[in-house]
Amino acid sequence: MVVEHYITELLYRYNCVVVPNFGAFLTQRTSARINDITNTFYAPAKLISFNEQLTSNDGLLVSHIAEAEKASFETTLSKIEEVAKDWKRQLADGEKISLPNIGLLWANNEGRIQFQPYYEVNYLTSSFGLSSFKALPVTREILKEEVVEMEEQIPFIISPEKREQGSFRPYLKYAAIFLIALSTSLTGYRFYNDRIQTDRIVRQDAQKEVTRQIQEATFFDTDPLELPTVTIDAISATKTRTVSAGKHHIVAGAFRIKKNADRKIKSLQSKGYDNAAYYGTNAYGLHVVTYDRFDDPKEALTALKEIKRTQSADAWLLSEK
Repeated sequence: MVVEHYITELLYRYNCVVVPNFGAFLTQRTSARINDITNTFYAPAKLISFNEQLTSNDGLLVSHIAEAEKASFETTLSKIEEVAKDWKRQLADGEKISLPNIGLLWANNEGRIQFQPYYEVNYLTSSFGLSSFKALPVTREILKEEVVEMEEQIPFIISPEKREQGSFRPYLKYAAIFLIALSTSLTGYRFYNDRIQTDRIVRQDAQKEVTRQIQEATFFDTDPLELPTVTIDAISATKTRTVSAGKHHIVAGAFRIKKNADRKIKSLQSKGYDNAAYYGTNAYGLHVVTYDRFDDPKEALTALKEIKRTQSADAWLLSEK
């Protein structure tokens, strides 16, 4: 089982991919940038990082591999845990682990896992086909200085007989120099103004994307053992039910605002998901909403596959220990 291959598939769609009992690979969107030293332009991308403290199984990687390899949830989880154990052994022996298209892992002197990402693959789907490119620096000012030096080195000999006939030519020379300088200034100002406008648009797009992910995030790791107890008022205007049974939950989304979670539950119930309920808040303070919950993991995987096909490809399975 090549676990890193399935990790790369999930990084295109999710911001957090947890390898049970090992750690989590996280992605964060960055806007377009310019290297002022090399004059290289880079498209927006997802930067990969690693957190060895996020080891709780959220069911995402296990469900994806189980569905791809036509295996059971428990069998797949056992194989992944064996891979994680082997990785830890290699790091403890001082070896480095290279995960293709992801990054390099090694342990420092204190035994903590270090991570260096690779940059060959851009996991931001909206930047598909956009590669980095190097721009040539503007050299108009340098050429102008060379022309001025040449003019200073060329001697001008004007005889008394020709001074009266060609007295207007020096003015033409100064007028031409003035037009060249004016044209260079206008072109430079236009380039600077276009660059300012481009940077402003990129920052606005990045801010909108961050706001959208905060409003409706669906890919954060949660630990069911740390979820607070939720008390529901029987006469509340919003009928929000808290999950009380079932070990395997199909997550529909996680919301920063509680009203949005209540609205999502009503929407799911109107579509026929009568068991849609409020799971609680996760470690990030987001309100988790579920389609349904099951005691049997096979039934949960079957329902998850149908929901992914008919409702939302971002749905995922949260399994409690």
